[in-house]
Amino acid sequence: MRPTFTSIEDQSPGILSNMLKCSYAPLLAIDSRHWTSEVRKWEEFDINVFKNPETFGSCVFLSWVDEQIIGFGSYDPRQKLGFGIVGHNCILPEFRGKGFGLWQLREILRRLAAAGLKKAKATTHEHAFFEPARRMYLACGFRKVGQRPWGAHPDQNVVDYERDLDNIAFEATS
Repeated sequence: MRPTFTSIEDQSPGILSNMLKCSYAPLLAIDSRHWTSEVRKWEEFDINVFKNPETFGSCVFLSWVDEQIIGFGSYDPRQKLGFGIVGHNCILPEFRGKGFGLWQLREILRRLAAAGLKKAKATTHEHAFFEPARRMYLACGFRKVGQRPWGAHPDQNVVDYERDLDNIAFEATS
């Protein structure tokens, strides 16, 4: 089943950070030392989306199946160097493993391509929790371009990916 995508305009602040907290709950439970500090960043993200609906908020969409929210996607198309950044690609736990994350990622890529960007960049974490995300990026045509220390936690790494956006409109609809 293919999800549909809508803006966040009819939603209330807190919905995005709550979805992130729900989605990352298992990771917070097993590695709270590294991940608890992310909760505040999710809350700030949510606040910024709803405070700035014409700019920041316009780059966030909700995903629905059977009139139920299953997750959300976000992106940053403002890069002046000709690339966009894949932001959150959050699918609620009860809807994982059904291909919805891939549909959502394709929608992000379609929107970046529609903005005239030629390349997309994405980052995920090396932690085993993120193995499905790493597989999804590769399945969606991204290539791994590097690995680097994760901000305030240099004992862990993030993994960087890129992909060209040529012919993405066709791929997103197939």
